[in-house]
Amino acid sequence: MHQKEFPPCEEENKEHQKDCRPTETPLTASIDMGLINEPEVHLLEEVDQTVLSNRILVLSRRNKIRSALEYFRSMELSGLCPTIHACNSLISSLLRNGRFDDCLKVFDFTRRRKITTGHTYSLMLTGLANAQGFHSALKSFKESGSEHDIEKIFDAVVYNTMISICGKFHEWIEIERIWRSMKVKGCAPSQVTYHLLVSSFVRCGQVELALDAYFEMVQNGFEPRTGTMDAIISACAKEGKWDAALGVFQKMVIEGLHPNLVACNALINSLGKAGKLKLAFQAHDVMKSFGHKPDAYTFNALLSALNKANRHFDSLQLFEKIEENELCQLNVHVYNTVLASCSKLGLWDRALQIIYQMEARLSAVTVSYNLVIRACERARKPKIALQVYTRMVHQKCKPDVFTYLSLIRCCIWGDLWQEVEEILKVATPNVSLYNTAVQGMCLRGKINLANKIYDKMRENGLQPDGKTRALMLQNLPKGAVVNR
Repeated sequence: MHQKEFPPCEEENKEHQKDCRPTETPLTASIDMGLINEPEVHLLEEVDQTVLSNRILVLSRRNKIRSALEYFRSMELSGLCPTIHACNSLISSLLRNGRFDDCLKVFDFTRRRKITTGHTYSLMLTGLANAQGFHSALKSFKESGSEHDIEKIFDAVVYNTMISICGKFHEWIEIERIWRSMKVKGCAPSQVTYHLLVSSFVRCGQVELALDAYFEMVQNGFEPRTGTMDAIISACAKEGKWDAALGVFQKMVIEGLHPNLVACNALINSLGKAGKLKLAFQAHDVMKSFGHKPDAYTFNALLSALNKANRHFDSLQLFEKIEENELCQLNVHVYNTVLASCSKLGLWDRALQIIYQMEARLSAVTVSYNLVIRACERARKPKIALQVYTRMVHQKCKPDVFTYLSLIRCCIWGDLWQEVEEILKVATPNVSLYNTAVQGMCLRGKINLANKIYDKMRENGLQPDGKTRALMLQNLPKGAVVNR
């Protein structure tokens, strides 16, 4: 029962700076209560439990834990029992001051007196997790949960505390068990419970469980918080469940709620990947109506959506609009997306302009140069591709297999056979590179060179694929045998 606060003593009311302690005569007590930094014990002249409990309450709130412990110890030795409100406040103060061992003693006292509440357990579980780790808190929770009549004490607050603790350690299996357990034991989840369930499951990547918790919350008549709905949108979008994400988004709009920028971006990206270009741009317009300013993630999602729909010219136009109006701070992802558009269209000159801009503002990566080389390949510009490759190496950007594959294909179309050989010498031996080179040489009639590269391929222990072997067999002189 909540009691009216009582001023701890006259001295504190007068001076405000003194540590308030009992003014009664100290006892020479030999009884050890087991508290850390054993407080003094006093003969209490005041025996009203309400008055003394209020003094403990006020002292605890002011973090005067030594005085509060003295009152607490004196009351116990006098056969008096502080109220649970005072005990909980004392436990909370002790936890704030890192006195966990003292908390355990106060907690044991409340259990012996059978005054423990759900709030008490919640405080202790949090303290136990901070002091001894997640597993100790979980063990204590399970042991306490098996006690007789504990259902009367374990309320939603206790379960919420344990769900929150498990969520911090990404223990989604334990979270699910706690959720099922509280329903089996007749403890109805609260709105806070569902919020914790959704956010924890989303953080752990368990989208199906997050959706189960969300729909159960709605079914039980709880109005989801904006943060909960944002989390659901982001989680569904990430897992490709664009229809579920869109449904929650539309519900929020109808109810006058504003999804945050992260949720909007996730939805736009998911719609774009699903080929729902019109819906993606509609979501973008709605997002702007909320007052959100589109960022690099937003525009990258829109550019990717246009590429997905094979509208590469539109993607380039949108990029130019972003640049011209400085709509956002461009990042590597945006540059690479628009370079992919150039690559598809074979716009090698535009790709060069973009990569130069990228170098001036950011550090271009291997993927960026690969896309430019790919644009050169489509445009049949092998010498330009080799220049990009040289610049790439000069910029200390390491080429990969895709770099060399594009270069080899480019050089084959341009009859740059010496360059093909040089590339194979520089690159780490790779079966795809040799297959591409041999096949290109055979198709272009360079049989002698194909034989030379094929032999080199076998020397490196690489196994040709079926197409390479078939082409070599077709072009062998009569009576010759291909080494297996």
